[in-house]
Amino acid sequence: MEGNSSIWFTLLSSIFFIAIIGVYTYRKSRGVNGTTEGYFLAGRGMSGGFIAGALILTNLSAEQMVGLNGQAYGGNMTSMAWEVTSVMAIIIMALVLLPRYLGGAFTTLPQFLRDRFDEGVRKMVVVLFMLGYVFVTIPSTLYSGALGVLKLFDLPNLTGLSYTQSVWLMVWIIGIIGALFAVFGGMKAIAVSDSLIGIGLIIICTLIPIIGLFVLGNGDILGGLKTISTSSPEKLNAIGTSDDAVPFSTIFTGMLWANLFYWGTNQYAVQRTLGAKNLAEGQKGVLYTGFFKLLVPLLMMFPGIIAFHLYGGNLSTVDLAYPTLVADVLPWYLQGFFLVVLLGAVFSSFNALINSAATMFALDIVKPIRPSISDKKLLNMSKWFSALLALISFFISPLLMLAPDGLWDLIRRFTGFFNIPIITIVLIGIFAKKVPSLAAKIVIIFHVITYYMMLWGTRHIFGFSIDISYIHVYGILFVIELVIMLIIGKVYPMSKPWSFTPNAKVDMKPWKHSFSISVVLLGLMVGFYLVFSPIGLAYENGIVSPLFIPSLLLVFVTTILLAYISIKFWNRKYSKYVQKEPYISGKQSDIR
Repeated sequence: MEGNSSIWFTLLSSIFFIAIIGVYTYRKSRGVNGTTEGYFLAGRGMSGGFIAGALILTNLSAEQMVGLNGQAYGGNMTSMAWEVTSVMAIIIMALVLLPRYLGGAFTTLPQFLRDRFDEGVRKMVVVLFMLGYVFVTIPSTLYSGALGVLKLFDLPNLTGLSYTQSVWLMVWIIGIIGALFAVFGGMKAIAVSDSLIGIGLIIICTLIPIIGLFVLGNGDILGGLKTISTSSPEKLNAIGTSDDAVPFSTIFTGMLWANLFYWGTNQYAVQRTLGAKNLAEGQKGVLYTGFFKLLVPLLMMFPGIIAFHLYGGNLSTVDLAYPTLVADVLPWYLQGFFLVVLLGAVFSSFNALINSAATMFALDIVKPIRPSISDKKLLNMSKWFSALLALISFFISPLLMLAPDGLWDLIRRFTGFFNIPIITIVLIGIFAKKVPSLAAKIVIIFHVITYYMMLWGTRHIFGFSIDISYIHVYGILFVIELVIMLIIGKVYPMSKPWSFTPNAKVDMKPWKHSFSISVVLLGLMVGFYLVFSPIGLAYENGIVSPLFIPSLLLVFVTTILLAYISIKFWNRKYSKYVQKEPYISGKQSDIR
């Protein structure tokens, strides 16, 4: 930026965009926050487009902008596995889990676990979620947003503060603004604003790599693309080895379950779908999100590769790659727009986390203790709790600047404390009818202790390390905990098998295109791995290998064939299953 005039233009233009979003959001969401169902679930009236917008903005925050680009800058494209392979979890959520959640009219995941197991399991899962939110997810969201704003405005030079002081200042400013919106907005406001900001996110995240390639190619975008694909092509490789951030083998061990935890059981993601006006709209929203996730490598990792070619390895930390690139290549007259999108993404994730924590506090902690409490008092208590949770996160967020391997790696490692036991318990709870609550409680305690020991404890206590990717640890513990629960269910089965109690408050007819769209998503996922592989752009002896085009054609033909089969044979069977078996009539399916 050039001088104070451009800074003022950025600030004023960002305020203008925020005002437009605020007015539109207020007009679309007023009148729905007077009840817990309105505040937490938008009155169960959300369409697929709003659900997709809320899901993608909840997921794609500044931590992805900063963290994923940092991983690409410091390594290669292997971290795209978290984004691209998440379509498998998204499909399972849409086709399997969402019908059960909507069929039972659940508001929180712990509520489902109480119905399946008991109150003790619900409390333990609530504690896991709360600890994860306050110590990992919320702080990382605020820190990554602060980092982006700090670099965009060169805050240390502008204010005379040190780098550390600038981070603390921005965390508190962003956090306070976000907290006000989170406490007073409610789910409908979050969904509406997310949809608008999502459009801006796609626009700005598309512009940045295009402008970056233009700068890298000295005015020639194709020249910049050629530089990236021929100079250090290994940076474009997503097929990771054991030395990379995400070894390719982890896709088949722990990554699927970690992604399924996020998309299928993580309260602050699942809650966006629970407000669907019907099952079809919920499935649309979830599956639309899969297409956005497939764009993430291009929008939120490719700029990191461009930054590597522009700056080499000269940045002090990998997390500065994206903010530095934006500050250097984005025209000053677009930086106000970028600031709105960046803050919007931060506020979206922050608001979603705070709202979900408030939901669990109100419905899983307060309501069981005081069942006769009025909606008004319950909402007031949840808002005070939201404010307290936000305040705690303000003190924790700046400490993330001490993370040695980058923000993204830190988040994923610490998420491991709660993601695997929760997804294990949910899956066993759904498909194994006789496993008792004791098994769930044992698995939670076992996982927290064992996960710590495998990643840090052996080194801290015994002086040696277990040299294995933490994602493989996810997979190992998932299998062990699955076996533990099944053994306990065999030895100490429930006297009366659990049965699903249908309580649907919305139409449960599934979306007729859900299977064919799922097939397309899987085909695109495979296609992305072909593009970012030694067969594709990571080919060392040219742009792509001779096998690239035939391989893409094979994937394309297979996808079309399977999509046709799904429309011809699978749709009708699936629709009958969802509407006739456990969700409407109260009958149990044959799945055990």
